[in-house]
Amino acid sequence: MARVEILNEVMLHEPGDWRLCFHWCSCNYDDGRQSQLGYRFIWRRPNGNLQAARGQARIPSASDLFELMRLATDAGWFINAERL
Repeated sequence: MARVEILNEVMLHEPGDWRLCFHWCSCNYDDGRQSQLGYRFIWRRPNGNLQAARGQARIPSASDLFELMRLATDAGWFINAERL
């Protein structure tokens, strides 16, 4: 098992709707293995909870994908996340 710690997050869509999120996160393993850093896409339900989907998140369009990466770049963590 692993626990994911969200280090940075950007989202599309309005609160109260399903929101597509892009995360820079750390995956922390219960068995003592070294944590791994990486990116993920995941949906937030209208109530704000994350929608677990066995590691898969449908990205509706290329424009959504690029917009999330632009938001993360503007926030300063997409391009330089490896140095954080």
